[in-house]
Amino acid sequence: MLGKLARQHDPNVLVGFDHADDAGVYQIAPDQALVQTVDFFTPVVDDPYVFGQIAATNALSDVYAMGGRPITSLALVCFPEKADLEILERILAGGLSKMIEAGCTVIGGHSIRDEETKFGYAVTGLIHPKKVLANAGAKPGDALVFTKALGTGVISTAIKKGKAEPAWIDAAIQSMTTLNKQAAEVIQQGKFRIRSMTDVTGFGLIGHAREMALASDVSLSFQANSIPALPGALECIRAGHIPGGLNNNRDFAECMVAYDEGVPQDLRTLLFDPQTAGGLLISVASEDAARLTESLNAANVPAVQIGEVAPRTKPLILIR
Repeated sequence: MLGKLARQHDPNVLVGFDHADDAGVYQIAPDQALVQTVDFFTPVVDDPYVFGQIAATNALSDVYAMGGRPITSLALVCFPEKADLEILERILAGGLSKMIEAGCTVIGGHSIRDEETKFGYAVTGLIHPKKVLANAGAKPGDALVFTKALGTGVISTAIKKGKAEPAWIDAAIQSMTTLNKQAAEVIQQGKFRIRSMTDVTGFGLIGHAREMALASDVSLSFQANSIPALPGALECIRAGHIPGGLNNNRDFAECMVAYDEGVPQDLRTLLFDPQTAGGLLISVASEDAARLTESLNAANVPAVQIGEVAPRTKPLILIR
């Protein structure tokens, strides 16, 4: 909808909404820029404290995905008028725990009455203007490295239906409450030729890969058997625990995807699963891919090479 509005022309905007990037970047000094993002949503788990942690982790992720360091945040709260305020206190406490872990100071917020609980943050970070990692910039020949694993959307749907196994829930919560801070620090501190980066969240792996491909004017190829899935994710798909967002993502983006015949149907579906606090999709010079993956793993960040960047062609995205 923003794209339908009159464009503002401000030379200090380094990254706007033109390429559907993870966050906006606004230059405030020759060597400093602000990274700004906002994200909030309805509960994905039953525990209020854990929900707060997940919401904070998810909101912080977009700053890390741009290569930035989060510094301040504002809480966004929608809460039922007659609900127990102790629940809201637990949500806020969970969110604060992750903001403290990130070194990001909560400096305020805003709340409204709403029949449905919603929670999240507007986050501001800092970055050097020449070190911004946008979703544009991927080059043919680059390797695609992915952190974390897919499946939080289908597992959350199974949780709401009371069909998720405890081990699945634990793995999904562990993923959704793990900051991308450590991964971002490895990327920033290492001498890797990172061309482009995005976090995989609500639009699923294919949706965010599409944004990277279009912004970079390239095509992407993924190895199906290398794409990591959370425990229980494929079982949830086979049992029909499909969130509406997954179907929306598929309807929107699958027209740009081609599959080899051997790619299983459940994995095809998983590629469109909307993630909460998902991993980073990184386009890195192929010569640096193994070293990057090893460095991430050494820092206890799960990471694996899942594909390559190719010259622009049809299909835009190939799953092999």
